[in-house]
Amino acid sequence: MVKRSLLIAGILGVSMFVKAQNIKYKDFVFTEVTQTNNLSYAPADTPRENKAHLFDLYQPKDDKSTGRPLIIWMHGGGFKFGSKEAKGIRLWSKTFAQRGYVCAAISYTLSKKFPIFNFDELKRSCYYAVLDAKQAVAYFKEHAKEYNIDPDRIILAGNSAGGMMALNAAYSTNAELAKFAGVTGNTATNKEPLKVAGVINLWGGIFNLDWLKNVRVPIVNIYGSNDGTVSPTHKDAPLYGGADVHDKAVALGIPNDRKIFEGYSHELQKHFNPVFSGGKETQQRWLEAGQFAADFMYKTLFK
Repeated sequence: MVKRSLLIAGILGVSMFVKAQNIKYKDFVFTEVTQTNNLSYAPADTPRENKAHLFDLYQPKDDKSTGRPLIIWMHGGGFKFGSKEAKGIRLWSKTFAQRGYVCAAISYTLSKKFPIFNFDELKRSCYYAVLDAKQAVAYFKEHAKEYNIDPDRIILAGNSAGGMMALNAAYSTNAELAKFAGVTGNTATNKEPLKVAGVINLWGGIFNLDWLKNVRVPIVNIYGSNDGTVSPTHKDAPLYGGADVHDKAVALGIPNDRKIFEGYSHELQKHFNPVFSGGKETQQRWLEAGQFAADFMYKTLFK
């Protein structure tokens, strides 16, 4: 009887010890996630306009916490394709919600042309997409109590074009980005750099490294060493990838870290294929990227 009691106590002690090792916002502490689809961060839009401003909300199930951090996830697709239902976006939104974050996977304005083949169109498309990202941030700050989030702990995150949105939204002013993109008659009200808590850049890039001087927003860059779609280092066009952003952040003393997947290309595929999102091995690398980003954000924002 005594031995049995000791055994039960030992098992309970081990399970409590294991549970205690799971750190909120760093490790998985929630098993289930609640997902609410097709909400709007621009509720005043007409139904036609609203299609580009929808979001899916991921929350830890039965989480009663208030003041939770929010990650706004933005999909890739060259500002022409992709959606908030993309496999990677759903994976990161769910796994970060399991860590205790609230995650909003957003839609945004896509180009009617082909930005992938026209750099001027790419600049313009990014500008309008960034305005959407800033609108989403403003919406969540205004509705922070409704979603039980901390308006001072909003993180911008995205892969490829979504990473470009996160970088350019966080560090550039509307005036700077509009001038670079050749957009005239800029009527956006936000003339100052956006106030966010951090950036997760998954194989995206920024148009001007000097924009990092505007704010000290912590950033984590993750990319494949062989990425030929968004090169980690500057090539011909004025687009600076994760390696360049990392080096500039180091020079400016901005809290930062990076993870390089040696031998891999865009989207952490061995050989990038925009039609095929990648199999289990690619998704495993996405999970590794997510854990690295979670470790950095925990160390930077919560520790």
